[in-house]
Amino acid sequence: MENKKVDITKLLKDGESVWIKPQGSSMYPLIVEGRDSVLIVPLSPERKDVRVNDILLFRREGSILVLHRVVKKNKQGVYFVGDNQKETEGPIKYEFLLGKVEKINRNGHMINVNNIIYKVMMRIWLFLRPVRPMIAKTVHVIKVKIKRI
Repeated sequence: MENKKVDITKLLKDGESVWIKPQGSSMYPLIVEGRDSVLIVPLSPERKDVRVNDILLFRREGSILVLHRVVKKNKQGVYFVGDNQKETEGPIKYEFLLGKVEKINRNGHMINVNNIIYKVMMRIWLFLRPVRPMIAKTVHVIKVKIKRI
């Protein structure tokens, strides 16, 4: 089977939805590298469908694709933070926004980001933002110890 490189930016700009496997731990624990994949849907050309708490795919100016959560937006752009981070990034200009997460595939189980259980978990995690890196690290250490037993 051929490993074909896909231009995610072009697909989204052409109105296509794409499944991606996020890399890194910035969105832990709601999106986990190696376990989860996400469905990214295109944004409207006017970006009127961008809302606080959405998870968006954007391109850092002249750099990499990033998948983070919207924490604030204004005329200058959108401000983001990873679910496993404390520092806010932005403003990211609207022109660099590519798409929005609509579904998460967790081990074959589909989770719609509009699901009430997902929304409650997300809001609790956002409320805990000041201490969440410490919580995530503690949970990870516990999981590693449990696996060793």
